[in-house]
Amino acid sequence: MSALHGLGSVIYGKVCVTVPMPTATTDLSDHIMIVTGSNSGLGFEATRHLSRLGVGKIIMAVRTLSKGEAAKKLILQSTGKPESSIEVWNIDMDSQDAVKAFAEQASQLPRIDGILANAGIMTTQFTLSEGNERTLNVNVINTFLLFFLLLPLMRRSEQQTGNPCRFVIPNSALHYMAPTAELNEKETTIFDRLNNQKRADMAGRYPLSKLLVLYIVREIAERTKSSSKGKFIINTPNPSWCRSDLSRDMESAGFKMAEKLLARTAEEGSRTLVHGVWTDESSHGHYLTNCHVQAPAKFVTNKFGQDVQKKIFNELLVKLDSISPGVSSNL
Repeated sequence: MSALHGLGSVIYGKVCVTVPMPTATTDLSDHIMIVTGSNSGLGFEATRHLSRLGVGKIIMAVRTLSKGEAAKKLILQSTGKPESSIEVWNIDMDSQDAVKAFAEQASQLPRIDGILANAGIMTTQFTLSEGNERTLNVNVINTFLLFFLLLPLMRRSEQQTGNPCRFVIPNSALHYMAPTAELNEKETTIFDRLNNQKRADMAGRYPLSKLLVLYIVREIAERTKSSSKGKFIINTPNPSWCRSDLSRDMESAGFKMAEKLLARTAEEGSRTLVHGVWTDESSHGHYLTNCHVQAPAKFVTNKFGQDVQKKIFNELLVKLDSISPGVSSNL
């Protein structure tokens, strides 16, 4: 039933929903925002929207600087904004050292108003990277490493400006179809189970990575709802199926036909991500679809999900503290 619901949400979004064009109701000329994976696809289109709306400084965080500079040029040509309004910085989300170096550089910014952690991968090939299966390393571990490292800046910025920083991680309706049996391991940690090549279900690894993102976002919101350290907003919007470079390793004739019928353009999908950057505190800790809060799969909210949520979050904190000692205390 969860799988059918996920498929239905894609069809409904494509046939019945026109995602609203992003608009700004306030002056954004003093705002600073970061977009990872911004040289193509959803990240590129989201950056173009932010530029069009007048964000004073956008940091395009990319793995290949030359591609980032080329994308910056195209965006500025289309929006007519000044050269100084966009900077291209290096980040490799498959490298813990690169994420730490980027966060150190970003910590010098005078403020931060939004972080769109768009960079992610989808692959069915098992590869270990930094001791973790690569999809987990990029989509989960290093994405939240970036969050925890930037959290002091996010909170400091809110205290100075009164504007809570948004940390936005794209999600997917595929989380409804994630193979939850991989999470029900009793003998080892969840991460150890997922990093075992002999037992890994790579066909469902991308959906599972998005399910893990949901668990962790919800737990962060739960643990910080009464914090006095400074407000921030974290949410995880689903742009729905979009034509982008994300699925380039999984294309087939059938896939391409289905994509043509059901997928949004990258520009349409990017509107939902920009909405995540703009939306208010009612989105904190939530999964969003078509620019509103949506109930996730039942195995997120039921007793099984609540138990897994706390377990995977505690495991994540151990991993992050091993990468950057004491970083979990930022929460």
